[in-house]
Amino acid sequence: MSGFDLMRDKLTNARIAWRAAQDLEDGSYVNLGIGFPEMIARFQPEGREVTYHTENGVLGFGKAPAPGEEDWDLINAGKKAITLNPGAAIFHHADSFAMVRGGHLDLAVLGAYQVAQNGDLANWRVGSSGVPAVGGAMDLVHGARRVAVVTDHVTRDGGPKLVERCTFPLTGVACVTRVYTSLAVIDIADGRFVLREKLPDITMAALQAVTGATLHIEGEVGDLFVPEEI
Repeated sequence: MSGFDLMRDKLTNARIAWRAAQDLEDGSYVNLGIGFPEMIARFQPEGREVTYHTENGVLGFGKAPAPGEEDWDLINAGKKAITLNPGAAIFHHADSFAMVRGGHLDLAVLGAYQVAQNGDLANWRVGSSGVPAVGGAMDLVHGARRVAVVTDHVTRDGGPKLVERCTFPLTGVACVTRVYTSLAVIDIADGRFVLREKLPDITMAALQAVTGATLHIEGEVGDLFVPEEI
C-alpha cells in the first residue's frame, strides 16, 4: 500500500464526522442518526445555520448541556440530553414522522453495515443479531431529500462495507447518495460508486482492493483533507 497502513492511517470517526459536516448546507433541516452520525453537529461550520430534527419530536435543538445541567425531559431519539435553541419546537411523535414522510427534511445522515453500489442501505441488523426492528430509519431514508452515510470503509475484520449488493436486511432501497468513509468520499450515481475524494497516501489500487464494487472516476479525484487537530 505504498507505506499506507489501513488500520493506522485511516480517519477516526471524529474526522469522518468533520468532513461530513463541511457539506451541511446553510438553512437546511437535518436529521442525524443515533450514535456516530450525531457527532457531525459538533463540527458544524461557523456561521452556517442548520436546524436539527429528532424523531421523538423536537425541531431546533442545540448543543448537549454541561454535565450536571441535564433536563431529562429534553432528550433526542438516542436518549441523550439536549438543549433548545431559540424558536425550537416540541411536538407529538406522529407529527415528527409526518415531517419526515412529507419530505420536509433536506438531509438525513446515518451509519451503515453495508452500502450497495445502487444506493441500497443495510444498517439495522447483521444476520440474526441486531435490534429487533428497523425503526424510524426506514422512514428517514425515503422521506429526506438526500441521504448520506458515515462509516468506516471496512469491517472490523477488514472486509468491505461498500459492496455490489447488500447481504444484510435492507433499511432502504436505492436511497443513499453520498458516503463519507475512513478512506474516501464516494457518490452514488446511476447505480455506481463514483470516487470524489480519497486520502492522499492511499493508492487507487489499494482503495479498490478494500472496496467490494468498482470505483468509477469522473473528472479529478480530490484529496480527502481533515485538519490535524480534529
